[in-house]
Amino acid sequence: MNSNEILSIKQRFGIIGNSPQLNHAIQVAAQVAPTDMTVLITGESGSGKESFSKIIHQLSPRKHGKFIAINCGAIPEGTIDSELFGHEKGSFTGAYDARKGYFEVTDGGTIFLDEIGEMPMSTQARLLRVLENGEFIKVGSSKVQKTDVRVVAATNVDLLDAVDNGKFREDLYYRLSTVPISVPPLRNRGNDVDLLFRKFASDFAEKYRVESIKLDDDAKAILLRYNFPGNIRQLKNLVEQISALEMERHISAETLVKYLPQNRTSLPALYKAHNGQGGDSLSERDLLYKVLFDMKKDMTELKKLVHDILESGDLSEKTISEHANLFRNIDDDSSALLSDQLEKQTNESYYLEPKPIVDDYDYEEDKVEDITHEMEDESLSIEKKEQELIIKALKKNNNKRKYAARDLGISERTLYRKIKQYEIE
Repeated sequence: MNSNEILSIKQRFGIIGNSPQLNHAIQVAAQVAPTDMTVLITGESGSGKESFSKIIHQLSPRKHGKFIAINCGAIPEGTIDSELFGHEKGSFTGAYDARKGYFEVTDGGTIFLDEIGEMPMSTQARLLRVLENGEFIKVGSSKVQKTDVRVVAATNVDLLDAVDNGKFREDLYYRLSTVPISVPPLRNRGNDVDLLFRKFASDFAEKYRVESIKLDDDAKAILLRYNFPGNIRQLKNLVEQISALEMERHISAETLVKYLPQNRTSLPALYKAHNGQGGDSLSERDLLYKVLFDMKKDMTELKKLVHDILESGDLSEKTISEHANLFRNIDDDSSALLSDQLEKQTNESYYLEPKPIVDDYDYEEDKVEDITHEMEDESLSIEKKEQELIIKALKKNNNKRKYAARDLGISERTLYRKIKQYEIE
């Protein structure tokens, strides 16, 4: 096929671009179109795979038959068999009438199955029978029906990986991929990005009755470097946004960057600060300081809680509500660690006398008044008070551990361990 024939196909189907990969895909589609061979089109989402299915249908002897495009990922698993192959009346709840499926109504035409990798395994078995024998059975029927339909499938996932993971039938994969066509992503099409930008800019200028937007040299360079993970669909949306929102029709690099989504990273992530010597990571130390300081705050709050209980002599609801969030963000392991630290302090006769904490940071806003000097040296140990608190909480909640743990601000698992530790009946 010569370049003039490829150009004619591009003009007929509205395909913009001159990249070698794009031209090769068009050539393969045109060559396989006159046959009845099954075609598998691969490419990223938004790269224009449906255009190639239309090329195959319109250049084939089936061009006067029906062409139906179906997104397999958009049809619920429970109804896809009915949609594709039809159903009999009463075959399932809601089947008030018999219905013809796409493979029946498209007899003599072409079906484009987009996102074929999302098709359920049971439906894959039915599709394989259609491809091999031209036969299908409606849902709720036992009668075998014939159909003459050409199947063009498309996917944006690696079907061989899906086969290895048990999510796609191997026999169906090889049956579909008789002729594979690979549609290149936009980032691999070079100057096609600029051609498409100008085409979309012209279309939206006509749609919104405004002057067409134009990029300066710096903006064009940024556009050509951007990787466009959403491919042509993303570029089209970008041009429409700028055309509708920008008053200035000459687009600078600074303006363009505002509309280009920046690379995003998943959280949580460690931030690494780099210096002139090649970089030094301070994130681990920063996180450690934060954890230590949070523990310091919780310890101070715990001391205040114990002091309030000693003052009042009772575990009142007011006291519980004031300190309800003490252990809210501490998991079981942290609670156990904190308990071990308290036990160590008790065994060493530290009781509630605070120990100084060395800290390089100034946390003025988090200073807490030190009230421990008001407590008597002969006060009960933390271990004993903890035991008393648990007993009171259990009595208050009729020995229901779930609610007692909630009042104490600890998990039910931690409470169970404490009950065993103190041998509370």
